Amino acid sequence: MVVRVERSDPANGTSPSPMAPIRILPEITVNRIAAGEVIERPAAAVKELVENALDAGASRISVALEGGGIDRIDVVDDGHGMTAANLALAVQRHATSKLPADDDLTRISTLGFRGEALPSIGAAARLEITSRPAGASHASTICVEGGRIGEPTPAAGPAGTRVVVRDLFFATPARRKFLKHPRTEADHAEAAVRRLALAVPGTAFRLETDGRTVFDLPLQDRAARAAALLGPGAAAALLPVDEERGSLRLTGFICSPAVTRASAAAQALTVNGRPVADPVLKTAVRVAYRTMIEAGRHPVVALYLDLPDQELDVNVHPAKAELRFRDPGAVRSLVIGALGRVLAAGAGTVTQAAVLPPRRPMQLFQSRPPGHGITALPMPNGPEMAEAPLALDGRPAVRTLPPAEPRPDHPLGAPVAQVLDTYLIAVAADGSLVLVDQHAAHERLTHEAIRNQMLDGGVQSQALLLPAVVDLAPGDAARLLSCVDQLARLGLELEPFGPGAVLVRALPAALGAPEPAPLLRDLADELAEMEETTALDARLDAVIARMACHGSIRAGRRLAPAEMDALLRQMEATPRAATCSHGRPTFLKLNKSEIERLFGRR
Repeated sequence: MVVRVERSDPANGTSPSPMAPIRILPEITVNRIAAGEVIERPAAAVKELVENALDAGASRISVALEGGGIDRIDVVDDGHGMTAANLALAVQRHATSKLPADDDLTRISTLGFRGEALPSIGAAARLEITSRPAGASHASTICVEGGRIGEPTPAAGPAGTRVVVRDLFFATPARRKFLKHPRTEADHAEAAVRRLALAVPGTAFRLETDGRTVFDLPLQDRAARAAALLGPGAAAALLPVDEERGSLRLTGFICSPAVTRASAAAQALTVNGRPVADPVLKTAVRVAYRTMIEAGRHPVVALYLDLPDQELDVNVHPAKAELRFRDPGAVRSLVIGALGRVLAAGAGTVTQAAVLPPRRPMQLFQSRPPGHGITALPMPNGPEMAEAPLALDGRPAVRTLPPAEPRPDHPLGAPVAQVLDTYLIAVAADGSLVLVDQHAAHERLTHEAIRNQMLDGGVQSQALLLPAVVDLAPGDAARLLSCVDQLARLGLELEPFGPGAVLVRALPAALGAPEPAPLLRDLADELAEMEETTALDARLDAVIARMACHGSIRAGRRLAPAEMDALLRQMEATPRAATCSHGRPTFLKLNKSEIERLFGRR
């Protein structure tokens, strides 16, 4: 039956042409539509193919990419393999071996189950699969090109399966033109393989990009795999997690709060062996670390959550990246509680330092015996600073300066104290109280100084007495070295130094003498978050912001009175000084009426 709906146009009294009849789409078109949902970029194809290999029981998987996976993806495994008859079925839509016999979608124990990946890839690319079951006399191969399926034919090949994908999206050129630069696509594909390798440490993984070996990992336990893939800085700071609550069990490793990254890219979350980017888990991790790390920083974790299949719905996302928990509250509570306990035990000094004894931190007065009231601490007559009672790690919480008359032309006033070796207190000429975060403020000053030098023709660099070698993940090293000319404009001179290593010859003079390794890791994360289409000025400004953070006065550093005054004066003369490079306020200013409102006097 054909249904037609005619619409009239009351504005001009005419009737448009009848709507085209409803029809069933051809199989090739359906597959191409599915390809856009399941295979949106090379990384998605890599993920699906590696998941197929894992579901086939592979003990070793090798992935090779060319042109970021756009030109070629080659995945080889030593799994069960397929007969010619199964090859013919594997490239048909909704054909799968990964569901229970009763097709119960509430009990999914495999990584792939939709039966759309191979036909979707075949609809958008040139696909060739060669497979041989153990004990078979020969392998079989089948080709799919732009949705056109060939017949299986005998072939030579070892036990297992090899899948080669060429010219991804050649059959859908409109989608191909939306792909990013091959380097960007390779980064996404590498991240997908890393997540899978972290999820299944009992399988050996090899990844190669344009002939360069990114990693070649043997069968390992979780600790060795996490240390190998989370980066050199994280390996020495791993804290084990193992906690069970009811039918839920959380295991894995987290890093101490001292190890953080500029993005959440170093967070590997696995549920029932499936790598996910689930918002429930990501939020729980963020909450667990919230009081221990600086806002805008991200912890490094490799966590594995196991729960009964019926407690989990994995069928809510075409790419299977998100899940639906039957009891998300229980999951969230387990993660926050487990991580909180591990952090308290493994980083006790950090936790204790953050909790100050009551009454002491801001105590500006000393108590007399009962009946004698209170008296102010004596103030020195000289330029030295008075120190309040000890409150934190044996150091004074408050250090005060001799009284100074604030000048009307100094909006941020005259400094009167340093609190917790982190915040400056100043009083303005109009009586306003000013509270300054010394690290945030100096970060903005450093940012603007480097930026102005760059606009004036180049940032002044300071050669290192001994060049430093920094070990990085191969992708991070390649990302930094691909921007070596841009970084040189910013006073950072880098050279390649073997696979996954970078030689640092000079740093921007404005940064002082920061440690090169944390700086380079953060710069690599910053570059990874930016697409290559981002304007050059925006890319450079983001890199400058990251540099400024490493070259600034740190919280916890004692400042001399002259340094405090100089910081305030420079802030007054610097544009954008009200916020740091990450958008946080550098100072708070309260006038008399605002203070009175806070105390309920108004």
